[in-house]
Amino acid sequence: MTNTLNPQASTVGAPGRVPGREAAIRVSGLGKSYRVGHKGYRPSTITEAVIERAKHPFRRAEYEEFLALDDVSFEVPWGEAVGIVGRNGAGKSTLLKLLTRVTAPSKGRVELHGRIGSLLEVGTGFHGELTGRENIFLSGSLLGMRRKEIRRQFDSIVDFSGVEKFLDTPVKRYSSGMYVRLAFAVAAHLETEILAIDEVLAVGDAEFQAKSLAKMRDVAKDGRTVLYVSHQMQTVTALCTSAIYLEHGRIGYYGTVEGALERYRKSFASFAARNADPARRPGNGELRATEVRVSEDAFEPAADKVIEIRVGDNPELLGQYFVSCHVNDENGVVVAQCDSRNVGVWLDPAAPQEIDLTIRSLWLKPGKYTVDVFVCKTGILDAWEGAAQFEVLPTSPYPELAGEEALTRGLVFADFSYDSRTERRP
Repeated sequence: MTNTLNPQASTVGAPGRVPGREAAIRVSGLGKSYRVGHKGYRPSTITEAVIERAKHPFRRAEYEEFLALDDVSFEVPWGEAVGIVGRNGAGKSTLLKLLTRVTAPSKGRVELHGRIGSLLEVGTGFHGELTGRENIFLSGSLLGMRRKEIRRQFDSIVDFSGVEKFLDTPVKRYSSGMYVRLAFAVAAHLETEILAIDEVLAVGDAEFQAKSLAKMRDVAKDGRTVLYVSHQMQTVTALCTSAIYLEHGRIGYYGTVEGALERYRKSFASFAARNADPARRPGNGELRATEVRVSEDAFEPAADKVIEIRVGDNPELLGQYFVSCHVNDENGVVVAQCDSRNVGVWLDPAAPQEIDLTIRSLWLKPGKYTVDVFVCKTGILDAWEGAAQFEVLPTSPYPELAGEEALTRGLVFADFSYDSRTERRP
């Protein structure tokens, strides 16, 4: 039996995993499109709406089609841990939602040879008024598990999540970390043949992230299949045995993890060129950054980095706004977030602004880095990803030469010192 999705029908069958004989997931010509309405005059009262309809009785709302995914086809064998990578807007989350039946495809076909458990965002499938204990059974039932199966795994779920003290507390009182730990523990321990996860490892401390990675490796070793969407390339490298690179809703590469990451790195030039056009960038457009420059093309690791940001004006925009600048390594990992709110800088939209951001005491490792700039108020006004780039020279900021093995770990170089004292024996 297979679980099949197409635009007309959805059928659900019993799990029928036959490792070595059939793919866990088979996708053929999958596509998903959305209708995007053009912004225009919108009446704010019933009277205005009636008058507008009387003046223009035949006016209809205007829409354009947005193709989130287009003609996607692939197969995933049993026991494979597949990373799905790509830049923002590439269709990663949309693909996962189609595979987990959160939404239906516009065209194409998905075959799932077994039950699929998913963790797409914090608290998916949980009811806030129910306790942690009750939500374990609820979530398990929604995944198609029998009560007997849930009971068998119950102690392991509670132990892994670390929320035993709060098991009989409604989950609406949980912190986001507790919430996601319990949700992940349920999804990972209940015996679905396929597990789909979207970026949830960004929540939680380092110990929980390490436990989660180890658990997902065990899941794949047991012959189950893992789909993992993430912007954190180091976790994709640590977990996945293969990867899919998505670009503009199409598969640009499907193969080794390193091959997918290489395609991701090479995509920066076209991505940056596209985002140079403000009309193609995310954000509501009420205010846009007009220029982003880095003071130097290349820096020494320990040097101050200066980023120059120019933002236009909009006298009709009420209230102040702030900017947030992200520095990313070549794998897309954010190594520094510089938010103007943290240093008390708010900006007036009534006049153009020239902003200089100076980053001190950030000892970046040699390599290429990109800069994202976000202009925000209550929401995002402009999101300019790939606004600029620079390089850090292959030199060491330390006074001694200790060999490559002393420098390879970590995302950045640390400014540190050791002090030693000879212990006096009695």
